[in-house]
Amino acid sequence: MSSLKISVGDTIPKGSFGTVPFTEELADLSACGIPTTLSTDSWKGKKVVLFSVPGAFTPTGHIIHLPPYLAKYDEFKAKGVDVIAVIAANDPFVMSGWGRVEGLTDKIITLSDPNAEWSGSLGLSIDLSGRGFGIRTARYAMIIDDLVIKYVEVEPDLGVTVSGADAVLAKL
Repeated sequence: MSSLKISVGDTIPKGSFGTVPFTEELADLSACGIPTTLSTDSWKGKKVVLFSVPGAFTPTGHIIHLPPYLAKYDEFKAKGVDVIAVIAANDPFVMSGWGRVEGLTDKIITLSDPNAEWSGSLGLSIDLSGRGFGIRTARYAMIIDDLVIKYVEVEPDLGVTVSGADAVLAKL
C-alpha cells in the first residue's frame, strides 16, 4: 500500500464516482440500470461514512465487511449520518449488482473508483497485481463531516478491524 496522504482535519479532495442509483426496477436483478456520476461536492453539509473494500464479491468484503454496515444502518442514522457509501475499484455495474445481491437498496450507496484513482491519490490504494487483480482500493473507512475528515483508518493487515461498522460507530 502507498503511504497515507491525508489525515484527520483535512478537507477531502474532489472526486467523482460512477454509481447506479437504486430504483425499484432494479430489485428483481433483471435490469442493469444506467450509471451516473456522484461527486464529493454532493457531500457538502453532510455527515458521510465511506468504507472501502478491495473488490465487490470478495470473501472478506462480501461476508464480513459490508453486512454489518447494513445491519447497523439505523444506528448510523441515529448518530446523524446522512450518507453511507461503499467504494471499490470495480465498475459501476458490478458495484450495483453487488449492492442488489446484498440487499442494500437505497441505504448504502455503491461507488466505483476505477483503478483506485481517487483512493490512490489519498494513499489508500493497494497493488494486488501479484494476485492478478491490479491496483485496488485498500480496505479503509472514513467519517467525513461537511467535507472534512473526522476519522480515517486503514486496515493494517488482513481482516476487518478499524474499518468495520463497530469501529466507525464508536468514533461517531
